[in-house]
Amino acid sequence: MQRRNYTLVTEFMFTGLTDIPELQILLFVMFIAVYAITLVGNSGVIALIRLCPQLHTPMYFFLSHLSFLDICYSSSVTPKLLTDLLKEKKLISFAGCFTQFYFYVTFATTECYLLAVMAYDRYVAICSPLLYLVIMSLRKRVYLVAVSYTAGIINALIHTAAASSLSFCGPNTINHFYCEGPPLFVLSCSDVSLNELLMFVCVGFNVISTMVTILISYTCIVATILKISSSKSRQKTFSTCSSHLIVIIIFFGGFFIMYGRPSSRQTHNLDKVVSLVYIVITPMLNPIIYSLRNTEVRNVFRKFLGRSVFQHM
Repeated sequence: MQRRNYTLVTEFMFTGLTDIPELQILLFVMFIAVYAITLVGNSGVIALIRLCPQLHTPMYFFLSHLSFLDICYSSSVTPKLLTDLLKEKKLISFAGCFTQFYFYVTFATTECYLLAVMAYDRYVAICSPLLYLVIMSLRKRVYLVAVSYTAGIINALIHTAAASSLSFCGPNTINHFYCEGPPLFVLSCSDVSLNELLMFVCVGFNVISTMVTILISYTCIVATILKISSSKSRQKTFSTCSSHLIVIIIFFGGFFIMYGRPSSRQTHNLDKVVSLVYIVITPMLNPIIYSLRNTEVRNVFRKFLGRSVFQHM
């Protein structure tokens, strides 16, 4: 009986952001512009780092991977969101839903770990500057990035395998604009206690392990900065990690708002707004933050732009 029920649902339907056609068109124009800026901005950061020898340092090695993750992370949800804004029925196949869920979890978890790696990188750079390039060798950088991706893939496989094994007997309407764990669990006619336990354990482990790494790294960084006698030197040293701090606050702030509070029917719209900022807006902001607050990136960009213009004259 359960097997037959499982095969009844072959597709899901999203409630989306709004049912008002005029507002859907407005949101489409806004989000396609945001997505374009996300792609251009993050691709530009990756290209600039690859093409400019001045940026071939551990910090920018990790930044290029952060930009790549932002592109992938946003692309796991945004294109489907854009097409759904132009449709009356926002349908997604059973396989498509869990594919989207898998890639969303993979890139979100990987970015979580990569931000912790970048905090460790700033710790080594500020607390052990003379040994920085020795400690953060290319081999170690590749290893740390590989660990981040591995953590993301394993976490996504666990949650996707558990979620896809659930039975869905109907209704099939997901009260969201993308396939996400809790809204999917609500639709299942199976026991979801294992899924909820896995989410609690895995999300808890991922957040605690990365946050502890970040907190320890920045505690040591602050302690080292306070020992510097010159206020100008302290400010200059702190500026090297200020962009990373802002990105961490935005990323984990949105994460805690999404998962750190109980959900209810009254908060579904708030969940959608927070998810929208977290998935669509944040990937656009990261390259802007690093470009505007990083003097080195701005200078290299000006030189690169000037050289390109001069070569075409």
